[in-house]
Amino acid sequence: MGFRSSAGAFLIAALSGCASFDGYSLVPGKSTAADVQAVMGRPYERFAAAGGDSVWFYPRQPLGRRNFAVTVSADGVVRSIEQRLTEENLRKLVAGTTTAQQTRELLGPPWLVTRNDRMQRNVWSYKMYNLVDIEHTLHVQFSDDGLVREVLMLRDWPDEDFFFPRFR
Repeated sequence: MGFRSSAGAFLIAALSGCASFDGYSLVPGKSTAADVQAVMGRPYERFAAAGGDSVWFYPRQPLGRRNFAVTVSADGVVRSIEQRLTEENLRKLVAGTTTAQQTRELLGPPWLVTRNDRMQRNVWSYKMYNLVDIEHTLHVQFSDDGLVREVLMLRDWPDEDFFFPRFR
């Protein structure tokens, strides 16, 4: 067996043991917290929610462009599974009002956190798709008081080779 076929066999074997990307096999109202972990793995982050529920986040960034949130009831049953990086959720962010904690609970963990010292802002970046599945990067800027100040969704452009092909 050659190198390529060995590497391919290894890759297939490795991926078959990976957790589910989006939890598509989980059924709200029937699946349990144990089912979630068996299918999706350990959550990256958990938040307490109203009524004793908890929200488990499964970010798939930066290579993926989704943050999945699984809401689990106090009795351990899945209430919902949703992709949180949506334009609908972005409209819930209100400059000067929405806090960093509220943003984190709504969108999930960012894939990149940076500091813009000149503007004295922390910037959380998320990879996501717009309504028609075009790749974008979302930047949510927070002032030092922890409030959203600006939300920018910028188109990710193709590699420079797309515009300036190199001659080989």
